[in-house]
Order: sequence, then structure tokens, then C-alpha cells
Amino acid sequence: MSVTDAVTDPAALARTAEEPPLRVAVVVGSVREGRQGRAVADWFLAVAGADPGLDLDVVDLAEAELPLVLPGWGGTPPPGAVAALREVSPRLAAADAFVVVTPEYNHSFPASLKNLIDWHHREWQAKPVGFVSYGGLGGGLRAVEQLRLVFAELHAVSVRDSVSLHGPWSGLGEDGVPRDADVCTGAAKGMLGQLVWWGRVLRAARAERPYAG
Repeated sequence: MSVTDAVTDPAALARTAEEPPLRVAVVVGSVREGRQGRAVADWFLAVAGADPGLDLDVVDLAEAELPLVLPGWGGTPPPGAVAALREVSPRLAAADAFVVVTPEYNHSFPASLKNLIDWHHREWQAKPVGFVSYGGLGGGLRAVEQLRLVFAELHAVSVRDSVSLHGPWSGLGEDGVPRDADVCTGAAKGMLGQLVWWGRVLRAARAERPYAG
């Protein structure tokens, strides 16, 4: 049985209905003026919100003023950084899974997103990460490929399928919904199916045996 079959099988659905909701942190990675990231995230949240088994938390980096200067190895963050992290870090730690919404800037992902990632370590470990990307002809795929390498270093598991929106300035309507809604929604549901499978499996594994990576 494939991952997609597992999440649509009646017996599997009955089993997961008895489990607590899967806590998914949706990270909006762009802080750029005039960004499309929040519209893309809102569209994705509308798709994901149809699943009652998901507890969605939006971590918008435009609202998180994380400093760029990290403390020395083993050092203590300055008070301003502690205050900013107090708003973000517990939400990442509480998440069972992540979805990263990212544009592609110059063949890669935004510095704001890398900064969030680098301020944390254990929060990512032994948890799955899915991606919703956007931008130009490549649809942000090169940003996603680089993010997979970064999250692998942090012992996170990136799911195979991703959602790629090409040319959002023309591919999204004024309401933030992709004009090719059926295809994009199908891709989002496919990615979520994999994310939920991995999220529940890894949550159970962490509860039984804490990850020691």
C-alpha cells in the first residue's frame, strides 16, 4: 500500500481519527516588501485546513524579528534575541511536522529562512518537512533542493513530493488562489498525505524512544 493509499484507506482513517491532531507549523519564509508568500501560505492553509486531523500554526518570519548575529558556540543569546526566540522557538518545538513556504531568490532560498533555521537545532530533529515553493519558471524548485540538504543536516526528514507554483505574479489570482487550482490543490493534498504519514510515525517513535541524534 502506498503512502497516498494509506491516508485514504477507511481503516487507516479510523485509526488516525483516534489520535490527537498532528501539529504542523507552516513557516512563511519571505520578509520581502510586496511578497507573494503570505497569499501562497493562505491558499495552502485553506487546503490543509479541510483536514480536521491537522492543527496548523503559522510562523510568519515577517512578524518574527530574529537577530542576524548568533552567539558564539555554546554562548548565551543577548536579551533581544531571547525575547524574539521566546515567541518562535516553543512553537517549533511543539510542532510534529513543518511546511515551509519559500520563494526562490538567486537560485536559493531567503536569508530570513536560513536565519530561522540556524537559530534552532533540536526543534527540527526527527520531524518531517514539506515544501510549498513559488517563483519564476522554476517555481522555487532550486530553493527546495537546497533546503533538503540543510534539513538533512539537522536530522529532519523532507518528504518526497512538494508543491511548486510557477510565476506567482501571473499564476495567482487577486484572491491568492492559483489559477490552475485543481492541479495545485492535488499537489498540496499529495504532499500533505506524505507529511501526515511521516509526522504520525515519527511522533510515535519519538514518544517511545527519544531521538539521540
